[in-house]
Amino acid sequence: MDMGIDLGTCNTLVCIKGEGIVLNEPSVVAVRKGTNQVVYGGKAVGLVAKEMLGKTPGTITAVRPLKDGVISDFEITEAMLSYFIRKVHGRGGLIYPRMVIAVPSGITAVEKRAVYDAARRAGAREVYPVDEPMAAGMGAGLPIAEPTASMIVDIGGGTTEVAIMSLGGISNRESVRVAGDDMDEAIINHLKRTYNLLVGEARAERIKIEIGSAAPLDEELTMEIAGRDTISGLPRKIVITSEEIRESLREPLAAIIDSVTRTLEKAEPELAADLIDNGICLAGGGALLRQLDFVISNATGLRVFIADDPLSCVARGTSVFLENLDLLKENLRDDDFYS
Repeated sequence: MDMGIDLGTCNTLVCIKGEGIVLNEPSVVAVRKGTNQVVYGGKAVGLVAKEMLGKTPGTITAVRPLKDGVISDFEITEAMLSYFIRKVHGRGGLIYPRMVIAVPSGITAVEKRAVYDAARRAGAREVYPVDEPMAAGMGAGLPIAEPTASMIVDIGGGTTEVAIMSLGGISNRESVRVAGDDMDEAIINHLKRTYNLLVGEARAERIKIEIGSAAPLDEELTMEIAGRDTISGLPRKIVITSEEIRESLREPLAAIIDSVTRTLEKAEPELAADLIDNGICLAGGGALLRQLDFVISNATGLRVFIADDPLSCVARGTSVFLENLDLLKENLRDDDFYS
């Protein structure tokens, strides 16, 4: 049973040939402190482990084994992949699927090798790494195989991938390690600096989703938020507004917009001309930030549209690769890894 995997910093999505996406869980694992032993009999992975983030007792640590789109803890990534493979297959025993794994386009050979090794040790028979922007473009239904320019901006949890594609290849790309996690971090820092209030990553992400925006809204939003007062050390509640959250997100958003304009500046003149008609497609969880399409459109002068179900674009793209694996595998084969 061949599998396509979007191994993301925040979420891991798995799809199976002919069935589409069969698993979508957070990339979080809960282990015993000081070891790599997964708690709850090896089942504290994904949704179960995410519930524990920031709430674990002293004996357990909830770990996100990917940072900025790459593996930061090899053994825990391997345990997470093994668990997801078993869960998808619904049985134990020997399972050796072929895997197409989406990787950030800007990662080094060493980081790519880590993904390959983790997948092989987790039980993959063959591993085919595919560039994330390519998979996102396929999943969004862009005409990337045709002789016209398609531009994708994939804003994930750890990286933002910007690419201009044509004739089945990437002509210009930019991969920056600024994305959704940096927005959460900016919100945490703002609340700490302005209100002396400490909140965790999960709560910061909820603030971003519920009232975050990139440009002024027709009707500004407010939200009640609880955390720990850094001065008294006691729990406290405050009310925050969408205007102040927008201000705190200014820096990470500026870095993302800069990468989009830099990629456009490097484009071939013919491809740049195509983009006037074709526009820019936004994918990834960051694409759902209110008014982000409007801000990028203002910065570039191009039409910007959001892909259908932007969160699953990369996974759907790996599914397209799976359907055509026998045709495409020579292009995906990285000879360094198959010796």
